[in-house]
Amino acid sequence: MTDNSQRPGTGAHSSAPANLPTQYAPADAEGPLYERWVERGYFEADAKSGKEPYTIVIPPPNVTGSLHLGHAFEHTLIDALTRRKRMQGYETLWQPGMDHAGIATQNVVERELAKEGKSRHDLGREAFTERVWKWKAESGGQISGQMKRLGDGVAWSRERFTMDEGLSRAVQTIFKRLYDDELIYRAERIINWCPRCLTAISDIEVEYQDDEGELVSIRYGEGENSIVVATTRAETMLGDTAVAVHPDDDRYRHLVGTEIELPLTGRRIPVVADEHVDPEFGTGAVKVTPAHDPNDFEIGRRHGLPNLTVMDEHAVITAHGPFQGLDRLEARSAIVAALRAEGRITAEKRPYTHSVGHCSRCKTTIEPRLSMQWWVRVGPLAKAAGDAVRDGRVAIHPKEMESRYFGWVDNLHDWCISRQLWWGHRIPVWYGPNGETVCVGPDEQPPSGEGWQQDSDVLDTWFSSGLWPFSTLGWPERTESLEKFYPNSVLVTGYDILFFWVARMMMFGLYAMDGTPPFHTIALHGMVRDQFGKKMSKSFGNAVNPLDWMDKYGSDAVRFTLARGANPGVDVPIGEDWVQASRNFANKIWNATRFALMNGATVEGELPAAERRSAADRWILSRLNAVVAEVDAYYDDYQFAKLSDTLFHFAWDEVFDWYVELTKTVFQAGGPAAEVSRRVLGEVLDVTLRLLHPVIPFVTETLWTTLTGRESVVIAEWPTDSGFRDAAAEREIETVQQVVTEVRRFRADQGLQPGQKVPARLDLAGTDLAGHEPAIRQLLRLQPEGEDFTSTATLPVAGATVALDLSGTIDVAAERKRLTKDLAAAEKEKAQATAKLGNGAFLAKAPDHVVDKIRTRLSTAEADIERITAQLAGLPQG
Repeated sequence: MTDNSQRPGTGAHSSAPANLPTQYAPADAEGPLYERWVERGYFEADAKSGKEPYTIVIPPPNVTGSLHLGHAFEHTLIDALTRRKRMQGYETLWQPGMDHAGIATQNVVERELAKEGKSRHDLGREAFTERVWKWKAESGGQISGQMKRLGDGVAWSRERFTMDEGLSRAVQTIFKRLYDDELIYRAERIINWCPRCLTAISDIEVEYQDDEGELVSIRYGEGENSIVVATTRAETMLGDTAVAVHPDDDRYRHLVGTEIELPLTGRRIPVVADEHVDPEFGTGAVKVTPAHDPNDFEIGRRHGLPNLTVMDEHAVITAHGPFQGLDRLEARSAIVAALRAEGRITAEKRPYTHSVGHCSRCKTTIEPRLSMQWWVRVGPLAKAAGDAVRDGRVAIHPKEMESRYFGWVDNLHDWCISRQLWWGHRIPVWYGPNGETVCVGPDEQPPSGEGWQQDSDVLDTWFSSGLWPFSTLGWPERTESLEKFYPNSVLVTGYDILFFWVARMMMFGLYAMDGTPPFHTIALHGMVRDQFGKKMSKSFGNAVNPLDWMDKYGSDAVRFTLARGANPGVDVPIGEDWVQASRNFANKIWNATRFALMNGATVEGELPAAERRSAADRWILSRLNAVVAEVDAYYDDYQFAKLSDTLFHFAWDEVFDWYVELTKTVFQAGGPAAEVSRRVLGEVLDVTLRLLHPVIPFVTETLWTTLTGRESVVIAEWPTDSGFRDAAAEREIETVQQVVTEVRRFRADQGLQPGQKVPARLDLAGTDLAGHEPAIRQLLRLQPEGEDFTSTATLPVAGATVALDLSGTIDVAAERKRLTKDLAAAEKEKAQATAKLGNGAFLAKAPDHVVDKIRTRLSTAEADIERITAQLAGLPQG
């Protein structure tokens, strides 16, 4: 904790509740608070300051996007980290920005053009690009406003866009360097092709799902020299240039090196031996279509086979013959029918369910296609990315995710970076009239003259977003911001893009920044799911717009719910009931703070010396310091769920339900003890609100500024553990809690209403409870004993005795009957558990968790027997 006595402008604020409405209204408070934070520059970062830097970049959302629950989850975690570090005195930068989202954005604008009866080709490249920029200015980036609704504390003055001038310069610079280092090259390879978007797409943009198709077995050749192959894509047989078998497969050894007839085409193709073929799978023979299958392409390269392209960019058959001009699916049916007519089909399986790749943007089935593209030679870059984690320069959290990271970077294939789009960073390469190829850097003039043309492709969006941790700071210039804020302190992102975005940032950061990785820690979180653990999707009908929940319950409630479910690397289930519970927590904080202020809670002056504090005062301050230490440890380990849960139970259970209640009688009595408790309560609320602020910033801002009279909790000091502990006070209050809890349980068992007052005699001799009798009586609604007091129930608890007069409040005979029945059930449970635990054969065979469960049952039964026996003894006789 920090010493509030040194704070200027603090005061008791006994009239402060006049500034607080009786109820908290998030919709009225959140917008103005956020505007004030931004206007005062709290979230900006100064590269010239002498403070230690703390940097996080936002995973740049697509310019076409809107805030979904996954964004809200991730942003809540990042905001909590940066708000805490800012309070700890770091020069904190949360770098905002958006991604130009090549395919997605181009699709949006093309759909708008289609409504006008036009295509991008009607406009031409330059006019179409201008149209996209216009759309971006008018309609793009709505997510920024939604981020403000959530409370994101980003440095808005530093907002970047992956197509802005500075980042475009960075892209061109690194392309040129990689090209000069022969780490970028152009070659004909098999790529993922979308016949709808008419571009190559990366592996990450391919979504696999189980589709129903057909598996047909086709006989190639005749008689003893025939081979049967199976395929789900019969239309590709038109491009077969070989059949491959395993070199050790005796069934086909005699055919290796010969040629067999390819049905329907009039061509003869060779039989080749290749170790890639699995002799145990199917017939042990595979058709080889090098221009339409990545594995076949590699077989073709090893055996010098021709690459025969039989489909165009629209997936329409181009091979000469009766199938020319048919769509691939139409051709598939026609070819199978023709083969069946010739007696070439030996088996058909329909439906045949298999995994099929689809374009993540338009859901069209992907077509593997041979194409001339630009590639990054990832070998040395991927090795560097792996080494940085292996040698400890970069930590992956949770650590068990390291194996997944290594499994990816250690087996990374060369990366296809060219896209056949018009929106994006155009590849900075020019081709001359005589076959010249010139790569141009940002400060170089491109070649001009007749016949020179720039490459028409643009770069994969992941190419520019891979530069994000340093391009946003001004690289390739050695800016003050780059020197101050690179490398980033931590990257917070989902495990689902560990392989794609994270790996690319690692490769580019290490390459561009002389071996310095882009971040010290990679903190991975899971995916948000519905309350039943199911993936959220519009098609499932369970997708949630977080703005709807913010409107209904407030942004703090949404944030706290998400943070409380955030265990490292684990998916997060969330339901509306949980958001409502978080709203109730915010209301509890509001009402309890308001009550405290009405009773004079203050942060003015030094904390009273320990000898002036009551046991309750010492207990809550001891617990407060312990919680500060726990929360710090959880933050440093990215345990958002645990820190949120710790704060929830401390605030609700210990501060509001116990300490506030224990001090009510002190406040009523007044005097020096009340003044001490008012100062202690002010301290506890001050620190608790500061601890809660990074996760629930809005309600804590209002309450903390009202309590302290200071400018903003955003720039307040983060609490520190003073080291104060009082084990004796903690034991003493735990005893009070035990007495109150046990008597409350007894009252409930008797069917007494919570507010129903009951005469009672308290014998507290020999315990530490004597000074707590007024509080115990108030908490338990126990009246003083009168002249006609009759003890009808006696409860021995924690060395004390509580005698209650329940005359006229319960049916003693019915209660004795009920308790006797419960006692018999508990004794039976104890006997059964004891017998099992005494059975050596059972203990030898039963798993540990089963034995532990039996032990728990025994312990519970023994506690129930003790409790019920005491209740029976306390009932009046007769």
